[in-house]
Amino acid sequence: MEQPTCFQKILSTGFGCGYSPIAPGTVGALLMWIVWIMLYAFLPYDIYFTLSSLIFLFFAYFGTKAAGAVEVIWGKDPSKVVVDEMIGVLIPLMTIGSTAIWFYYSIAAFILFRLFDIFKPLGIRRLERLKGGVGIMADDVLSGLYSAIILLIAQWFIG
Repeated sequence: MEQPTCFQKILSTGFGCGYSPIAPGTVGALLMWIVWIMLYAFLPYDIYFTLSSLIFLFFAYFGTKAAGAVEVIWGKDPSKVVVDEMIGVLIPLMTIGSTAIWFYYSIAAFILFRLFDIFKPLGIRRLERLKGGVGIMADDVLSGLYSAIILLIAQWFIG
């Protein structure tokens, strides 16, 4: 097996967040939440959404490859790998439209994602059985999708 590159280690650990001694997944998701807030708050909506979409695609492709590559040295679905939490929390965040209460929705997105990621209901746990980087990423993507659905319903009712 080929050893992972330095880039793959950095990306898979969420730029080092995975080395946190306490709740590395939450720390990785928190980093993406902060990045998202900076993009949403300071860029025009269309530029923010385009950039967020590009970040999502980047993490989906390179993050999956990186997560699979580091399994060689760290074992199956290691806790140091938090790129999956980063992409997972980005999914519900990207459903937040242009609204005055966007910050509250972003907190809800973060909490919903972490709850789905921790408790893994509704078939999420089954996706962990997939092999390699896909198995590492898939459960968090589904957690993000479930969170996004709930957030979209809330936005539809609340406005």
